[in-house]
Amino acid sequence: MKYTLCLGAAAIALTAGLAHADTELPFTIGEGDFNWDSYNAFADAYDLSGQTISITGPWIGEDDDLVTQVLAYFEEATGATVNYSGSDSFENDIVISARTNSAPNIAVFPQPGLAADMARQGFVAPLDAETGDWIAENYAAGESWVDLATFAGQDGEEQLYGFFYKVDLKSLVWYSPEQFDEAGYDVPETMEELKELTDLIVEDGGTPWCIGLDSGAAKGWPATDWVEDMMLRTQPPEVYDQWVSNEIPFNDERVVAAIEEFGYFARNDDYVDGNASSIANVDFRESPAGLFAIPPKCYMHRQASFIPTFFPEGSEMGVDVDFFYFPAYEEKDLGRPVLGAGTMWSITEDSEAARALIEYLKTPIAHETWMALSGFLTPHTGVNTDLYATETSKAMGDILLEATTFRFDGSDLMPGEIGAGAFWRGMVNYSTGADAGQVAQEIQNRWNAIR
Repeated sequence: MKYTLCLGAAAIALTAGLAHADTELPFTIGEGDFNWDSYNAFADAYDLSGQTISITGPWIGEDDDLVTQVLAYFEEATGATVNYSGSDSFENDIVISARTNSAPNIAVFPQPGLAADMARQGFVAPLDAETGDWIAENYAAGESWVDLATFAGQDGEEQLYGFFYKVDLKSLVWYSPEQFDEAGYDVPETMEELKELTDLIVEDGGTPWCIGLDSGAAKGWPATDWVEDMMLRTQPPEVYDQWVSNEIPFNDERVVAAIEEFGYFARNDDYVDGNASSIANVDFRESPAGLFAIPPKCYMHRQASFIPTFFPEGSEMGVDVDFFYFPAYEEKDLGRPVLGAGTMWSITEDSEAARALIEYLKTPIAHETWMALSGFLTPHTGVNTDLYATETSKAMGDILLEATTFRFDGSDLMPGEIGAGAFWRGMVNYSTGADAGQVAQEIQNRWNAIR
């Protein structure tokens, strides 16, 4: 599910001239456990005095303030002026600005699909090969990040067109440590153990899972996340990629099997709070509430890193609620795949300063300064993870660093009529009793119709 943010094209035009050179640095240069050596080395290498770099992205409000504070260090290091403007209609605005020759130097894409479309049209500049090598060597699951940002350009040649910076995590299971302790349950480390725990909870008279698929007009999207996670846990990443691009059909037996893996948990009345057929009408924001009931209505809830927003007020992380990695199958030997999302920084109006900013994003300090604020996760293996603002963020960051494969939310990469339409509806139908193969066939039929 995507939550994009916006000021509109007119607002971008108004704010594009606003510089942030007077932004106060949140951390004093040279103090604390930050990698200031990386900052000093970068500052010694670049003098961009008098140059201006424009950036457009999806962040407004508090997130705008955060990215502005982080970019202030780039300004301080180089003497450049950075103008950031945020928009909750970013996807429309960036296309319009590119087609009217008024694109910013840097566009921050919430989804790589739009960047790929613009690269094919010649609106995004490729990055150098050395940047791809750097990502492969310095990001956990580095080849995954290179693959996600590699597209065919206007000439048909595949090149790297973006740098992922700021990541979100989806492969999480939330639970109550207190309830686990009282029941004597251990956090499972494999999918086999997770299934065993699910059965044990039922044997003990409890309900293992709370699941909710309702999200108004976006009803069904939480189930697509389940299926995507299951694809990564039952098939190699290249099969996931073929599925997302429809190189293999949606009704391929491997995709149907992943849907049925979701059904293993979601279509068993003993496993789900209420009953299996009711989850389609449970609001996803309300679905984790059962974790906090006394006695608990459920013991586990699979959802992305944003879900604490909807926990009861005053819930204390690590005490009232915590999380663990949604585990992989030991027997399938597919490593530790992670499903998530993130923002990709691409050059849409080339300049020396734009290239320098991409280089800056490679430095540990560019990551650590945002880590120490809030709302930021990174797969950069060279950062000091003790600088994360909370233990929760640090634990999520550790999951990213332990990943062997990272893949983007598949429904966000599919055509809108599929990923934000037929796939959502199909999962609602499946959750209420439809056959997985038939549901997959109907989704594929829709995909065939839009070719």
